[in-house]
Amino acid sequence: MPKTHPHAEATYQVQSCEDGTFRVEVTIPDSYPTKISPFATQKDAEAWIANHQRRIHEQPQFGRWGRRTAET
Repeated sequence: MPKTHPHAEATYQVQSCEDGTFRVEVTIPDSYPTKISPFATQKDAEAWIANHQRRIHEQPQFGRWGRRTAET
């Protein structure tokens, strides 16, 4: 049974900061939310989300996330 990427079910929320920048809150089921910042504009934050989602969906479904092992 193929594994899914740990971030495949993540939700994203763009938030504005007091200094005028933006951040993205990433929530993964069964994990604490993570905030990614700073982004100069809301459009930059949304572009980061789109790129992150694209990278997740492009990765092979072989459960090869996390630690890398040395090949001998």
